[in-house]
Amino acid sequence: MSTANPVITSSPSRTGVWVGIAAITMSFAAFTSAMVVRQGAAPDWLHFRLPPLLYLNTVILLASSATLERCRRRAASGAGPAAAIPWLAASITLGLLFVVGQALAWRDLAAQGLYLATGPSSAFFYLLTAVHAIHLLGGVVALIYVWFRLVRTEANNVPSALGATVLYWHFVGVLWLYLLLILAIRL
Repeated sequence: MSTANPVITSSPSRTGVWVGIAAITMSFAAFTSAMVVRQGAAPDWLHFRLPPLLYLNTVILLASSATLERCRRRAASGAGPAAAIPWLAASITLGLLFVVGQALAWRDLAAQGLYLATGPSSAFFYLLTAVHAIHLLGGVVALIYVWFRLVRTEANNVPSALGATVLYWHFVGVLWLYLLLILAIRL
């Protein structure tokens, strides 16, 4: 008899998430490459101060990964769905708070006179952060799906869905750390 944790083991949903992660990684690698080439191609690249709110957003996103990991562990412990639901709700809330924080960071840039069409550097900032926010919102939708499954105590499919969603959420968090580093270096 296998003692493997059903939240961690492979499943078709996890395989699908890995395929998605590969595609998203390639997309952001292409965006990064285009940004580096464009920065070196012309003298119109404008360096600007990143909105300080991005660093608070980073803490919020890291906290959401921590609460989601706590959710996963509670679900795997056999304590029942009720023990995992508050942690999942916290992750959803923090994920949405991150997106609101991104919108506020965009407003901060606009207040500095930096818009999408201002120049290539601001265009890359908006592109990278908006595409990331869209992927993060996809993760929020997946978290909400898992939450409904937990509330309805559909235990037969919850571990697979939760495991795949946790994998994706952690990936989006690591992707944000990468983007913040690239933006801080290049802009």
